Formats: sequence, structure tokens, C-alpha cells
Amino acid sequence: MMTSSDQSERLPTATFDSAASDRQSHLTAEIAETIRLSAPMALTQLGQIAMMTTDLAFIGRLGDEAVAAAALGHTAYFVSFTFGLGLVAAVAPLAAQAFGARDPRQVRRAVRTGLWVALLVSIPITMLLLCGEQVLLALGQAPPTARLGQQYLFGLVWGIAPALWFIAIRGFMGAVNRPEPMLWITLAAVPANALLVYLLLYGNWGFPRLGLFGTGLATTIVNTGTFLAALCFVMWRRPFRKYHILARLWRIDWPLMRDLVVIGAPISLSMLLEYGLFGSAAILMGLIGTAALAAHQVALQVTAILFMVPLGISMAATVRVGHAAGRRDADAVKRAGYVAMWLGIVLAVVFTVIVIVWRVAVAELFFGHGATSAGTIALTATLLVVGATYFITDGIQTIVAGALRGLNDTRVPLVFAAVSYWLIGFTLACILGFRTSLGAVGVWIGLSCGTAVYAAALILRFRRLANRFGA
Repeated sequence: MMTSSDQSERLPTATFDSAASDRQSHLTAEIAETIRLSAPMALTQLGQIAMMTTDLAFIGRLGDEAVAAAALGHTAYFVSFTFGLGLVAAVAPLAAQAFGARDPRQVRRAVRTGLWVALLVSIPITMLLLCGEQVLLALGQAPPTARLGQQYLFGLVWGIAPALWFIAIRGFMGAVNRPEPMLWITLAAVPANALLVYLLLYGNWGFPRLGLFGTGLATTIVNTGTFLAALCFVMWRRPFRKYHILARLWRIDWPLMRDLVVIGAPISLSMLLEYGLFGSAAILMGLIGTAALAAHQVALQVTAILFMVPLGISMAATVRVGHAAGRRDADAVKRAGYVAMWLGIVLAVVFTVIVIVWRVAVAELFFGHGATSAGTIALTATLLVVGATYFITDGIQTIVAGALRGLNDTRVPLVFAAVSYWLIGFTLACILGFRTSLGAVGVWIGLSCGTAVYAAALILRFRRLANRFGA
């Protein structure tokens, strides 16, 4: 017979086992939920980058000069577009926190305000990019390359507002745990974009040969179509239609717009610092030579493809941390952040190894097998090897930044970005690229070092806030 003394001795052990089992159960559930959310988000991002990669692959058949011009044009576009992207990205954490707090009205307010912000910010971005040639010339680029880059921008700029609206709706769908429709829309958009680029770039099947302008115009048409498809989903399909996000759309919610800007502006500036760094790296490569710029752009495109997976996990981290923050669940905040972080590390390492092994084949995919491209192919393969550490640290930083956005923490990461990317990364890129014999390789080493510092700083920041949350 068990005595009361025996029972009292076994009780703590039983309690400990139960608590450990609960923690394991919560951890398993968090991993499953993060994968369920991040998989369609990552695939959606991969679909979008597949459209840009398709554009680059088609343009690459026109030669290094066309690739370089498209690289400069796209750099100018993306750096400008990023300011609106960061503002609209604030829809996801605001809507996720409202969803976690079971406040559907606040979810609707967040999405509706995001749509207004997207419209207002797209106007100055469009006006700036219509003068892209002058900007590129002022940055020291060759006149023929700048002129070709402007042709690309003339077709691209008209899709800015629809692209930002699409991002706002994507943030809403993710916040309510239903990101799958955006994946379906994007999967349909990929072949449509490829077909339009094929027709308008080369002038096949009786279509006019529009060159780089046709490539940009194809992207605009696809951006408009994807937004309209997403809008149909939120208006007429469950569970989105119950939020009535277009109700009283004409009324601007100024208080919430202020909150969205307070959260989103640092996101925009952080992204601008990051993408501005890579835009500046493209400028540095242009100063080194056309082959260096072409190799850099292809290597960066491969990096962007890899980046889409951790970016999808980052979006899931924003939602999961936002849900937990809305419920005021401190343990769930930690679990969501750390699970996303480790999942991203594992996947980044796997994809990085694959790219290193197939680096020459990847370069040949963009430049073909011609003898004139041999030097550019070799340089591209080298940059892919040098960028191995960058691939991993870039994935980590975007995931942790997403977790911090779920806590509405965006201003301190902005300071980290300024120091890491520009004080450290850009300075090293300039020194190693122009003061040593490393050239283009030295520029990439500088980028990698700056990104590693940024990732480490963000990890420490999340650890501190997660430990203090709810205290």
C-alpha cells in the first residue's frame, strides 16, 4: 500500500512530467502551425520572385548590356517601392494582434487603412521613377544603360499601386490564418507573366516588339490582375467576406493611419537601408564593369530566390507572435519567435548547400554557354560561393525582424540596420572592392559582414523583449 509520504514524494515528479509534456505539446503545435502558415506564404513569395527571375532569364538572351540596364532599372524601382512596402507591411502585425484579441472591427480598420496608405504612397513613387534615367545618370551610370533602364521603368511603374494593394490584402489573409488564396493567385500569375514577357519583349505571335518596356508592362498587367483576383476573394469568399474590409472605404481612419505609419515607417526605412545597400552595391558593380554588374545581379537574384523561404517564415512569425501578443500570452510569444528562427536556420543551410553545389549550372541558366559569357559565368559562380554565409544570416535577420514586428518593435531594429548595413557593411564593401584586388568579390564580403552583425543584434533584441513581455 502506498503511504501518504510516498504520494508526496511522487507528486512533484508527476507534476514535472505533466509540465514537460505540456511544453512538448505546445512546441509541437507551434512547429506545425508555423509550417502550415509559412509554407503557402513562402511559396507565394517564390512565385513572385519566379516572375522576376523569368524576366531576367528572358532579358539575359539580349546580352550583358540589357541585363545591366534591367538590373539598374529594377534596383531603382525596388528601392523606391520598398518605402511603400514597409508601410503596408504594418497591416499584418496590426491585423494579427486584433485577430488574437478577437476584435474583427480592428482587423477591418487595419486592412482598410493599409489600402489607403498604399494609394497615397504610390503617387510620389510613380512620379520619381518616371525620372529614373536622370537619377541613374546622376549616380554615374553610362548613358546607354541608363536609357535602357528607363524604358524598363516606363512599363513597370504603373503597377505600383496594385502591387501595394495586393500586399495589404496578403497581410490580412495571413493574419486571419488563411494565406492559401494568395498562393493560388500567384501560381496562376507565374505562367501568365512568362507568356506576356515572351510576347511583348520579343514581339512574337504578331505582338509588337517592345523590348525592356514590354517586360515592365507585362509585370504591370500581372500586378493589376493579381490584385483584382485577391479583391474578389476578400469580397465574396469565406471567411474573408465577413470582415467587410471595403465597408466605408471612403472614410480615412486618421488615428489608425498614424499608428500604422508609426509602426510601418521604421519598417520602410529599415528595408530602404537594406535594399539601398544592395542598390548601392549594384552602383559599385557598375563602376567596376558591365560583367561585374551582370554577375552581381544574377547572384543577387539567386539570393532573392533563397530569401523568399525565410521571408515566408518571417511573415508567419509576425502573425504567430502577433496572435500571442494579442492574447497577452508571454510563453507563446517566445515559442513563436524561437520556432520560426530555428526552422529558418535549418532550411537556409540546406538551400545554401544546394546552390553552392550547382553554382555553375545556375550561372549558365542566365547567360547560356557562349564563350563571350565565360568570364561572367565564372564570376557569378564565385559570388555565389562567397555569399554562402550571407544567405544564412540574411534568412535569420528577416525571420527575427518579423517576430519583432509582431510585438510592434520596429524603431530599434531601424537603428541596428543603419549601423550594420551602412557603417559596417557598406564601408567594408567599398574598402574591399576598390582598395584591394578583390573587386566584385570584396563587395560581397562587405555585404555578408554587415548582414551577420544585423542578424546577431536582432536575436539579442528579441530575446530581451520576449523575456520581458507580460512582466
